Amino acid sequence: MTEESLIEYPCDFPIKIMGKSQQGFTQSVLSIVKTYAPDFDDTTLEVRSSRNGAYLSLTCTIQATSRTQLDSLYQALHDHPMVTMLL
Repeated sequence: MTEESLIEYPCDFPIKIMGKSQQGFTQSVLSIVKTYAPDFDDTTLEVRSSRNGAYLSLTCTIQATSRTQLDSLYQALHDHPMVTMLL
């Protein structure tokens, strides 16, 4: 049984990554994103701080080319110790 994707590739696909506001968080996330989406433009990164500044939310909109690419990227981000949540 094969799963059909509801997403038509290629497409712009936003990924929201959250973690504690700490040195190296943004750079670590960007490094992972660029591994799986080398054409990601850093200038399109959206960064928001929580009200008290303890957490950061990063939104990276990538050009998704396949479900495999997205699955691999999500897994790599999930496995990173600085990442607390993914959407």
